[in-house]
Amino acid sequence: MYRSSLVPDIPGVDQADRPLRVLVAAESFLPQVNGVTGSVCRTLDHLRLRGHSAAVVAPTGPDEYAGAPVITTGRVPLIGYSGFCLGVTPKRDLSRLMRLFQPDVVHLASPFVLGATAARTAHRLGIPVVAVYQTDVAGFADRYGMTRWRPILERRLRGIHRLADRTLAPSHISRRQLKGLGVPRVHYWPRGVDLELFSPEKRSEARRREIAPGGEVVVGYVGRLSPEKSLERLRGLQDLPGVRLVLAGEGPSEPGLRALLPGAVFLGPRSGEDLAEIVASFDLFVHTGTEETFCQSAQEALASGVPVIGPAAGGLLERVDHGRNGLLYSPESSGSLLRAVHRLAGDPERRRRMGRHARAGLEGQSWQAVGDRLLDHYRAVVSAQSVPTGGERAWTHS
Repeated sequence: MYRSSLVPDIPGVDQADRPLRVLVAAESFLPQVNGVTGSVCRTLDHLRLRGHSAAVVAPTGPDEYAGAPVITTGRVPLIGYSGFCLGVTPKRDLSRLMRLFQPDVVHLASPFVLGATAARTAHRLGIPVVAVYQTDVAGFADRYGMTRWRPILERRLRGIHRLADRTLAPSHISRRQLKGLGVPRVHYWPRGVDLELFSPEKRSEARRREIAPGGEVVVGYVGRLSPEKSLERLRGLQDLPGVRLVLAGEGPSEPGLRALLPGAVFLGPRSGEDLAEIVASFDLFVHTGTEETFCQSAQEALASGVPVIGPAAGGLLERVDHGRNGLLYSPESSGSLLRAVHRLAGDPERRRRMGRHARAGLEGQSWQAVGDRLLDHYRAVVSAQSVPTGGERAWTHS
């Protein structure tokens, strides 16, 4: 059985005080900008902050990030999803890497292809695995017109996550979804938010004049411009009097959306202080995707003191406290989103009140606090040193 030689049992040494070595297998990483990449970056930042060591294996990336070496794999383009590649690598290469790096735990970030190989390799070597569920792949199959593939995708997800010592779900809804698929050992681990970067104090009147020179109510969206986000639902908003629709992000749907939304402002991809200033300058944040497992961009809007209007589905159900920090609308009703935006666009005092509740509701959700909870999950599986043997933990393609 594999066991890290870097954490031997030493009498009198508290196991919780030992630095960990964490190998992160990420389905997506820099320069791709999305929820998976963002979460991985924050994890690596926190590991360095707390004095732990890490390495990353991913389809793309710089030579290193936050002191962690990045090992890139072979990659193949994802058909139908421009600009996104899947990481592929032989098990023998991952096995060699794991034996060389000697991780105490393997962190699978949204595992599906590369993560599946890493799960099987770690399973065989007896290395504890923590899998982070972030992408509703089966839901995407429905969105992309491949419903017949859903049972196959669900079986694959179940097979991968059954190999993990713990699967971390970002919302209670996702946790129930995974349990319904037969995934064992599912725990709740939310996403953090940078409460210093995303703040109501970043609101900029100069930025608002730039994107809404007529003093309009700014209704904004931040995220991928892709089919699963259902952004065509925004069409009616551009015709609301006194409203300026703003979209920040990029993706394969951008050309079609520019044609569909000629009155909208497209800002392209933004990040860091630039993004924080843009989000804080919104009057309302709107989201249209129903397959979100969490929706980090909505949480960043809430941290910025911006009310969120989102569908009553997926992770948005847990981000939006209807009537307190925003509004939920029915995604099945074509006019529900329009009515919700119209209601708040015309009520600045209610928006301000919701914005205060939005910010206050995120106290204790900093990345540092959430990162420490992740370390607790790592410690738990390392302490258990459980080695899967047959039964429900066995890998299966069936």
